[in-house]
Amino acid sequence: MIKVKEIVATLIPIIIGGLIALVIKTFLVTAISVDGSSMVPNLYANETVVLLRHARVKRNQIVVFKAAGVDKNNHYLKPNTLYIKRVIGMPGDRIRYSKQGNLYINGKYQAQSYISPLQRKLGTTLLNPGVKPAKGIRLGSNRTFKVPAKTYFVLGDNRTISNDSRYYGFVPAEKIQGVAKAFPWSRNHQLVNSYK
Repeated sequence: MIKVKEIVATLIPIIIGGLIALVIKTFLVTAISVDGSSMVPNLYANETVVLLRHARVKRNQIVVFKAAGVDKNNHYLKPNTLYIKRVIGMPGDRIRYSKQGNLYINGKYQAQSYISPLQRKLGTTLLNPGVKPAKGIRLGSNRTFKVPAKTYFVLGDNRTISNDSRYYGFVPAEKIQGVAKAFPWSRNHQLVNSYK
């Protein structure tokens, strides 16, 4: 009888700790691994980031979202496939991208200092000829388009190869899983964690 009480007394804290960890991972914070190179040089394949599930999304932050139902060009997506991209346009923003690689949001110039001048210009404006661009989105045309309500316009930092809103359009808010933050020892953590 005493052994059963000792076992139960030992198991209860373990079970409670496991449940607390599960709740934190499911609803608050979790670590995820970056897959692919669409965020290079700021995030690399197999790099681990922290996903803040309830952080308020802001412009220039990096977000993780469920790609199924968003990327209609990829017919091999699994229901839980996640993409990681940078938020360029918030709901209601008016975006204009010039041929010179200059980004204007609501009429204000955006520096895009987190990527190289080459990525700002050619990486962004030269699209993959094998993929049809998203309707109404023409970066480099100097035309303005508006981000619809409850959606986001996202781009990868490695725009030469990134599969992003240029091809599949806007990301619905309900698909966003959270905001990604790099660990302090990550090589470009300031460019990941700063959104100014």
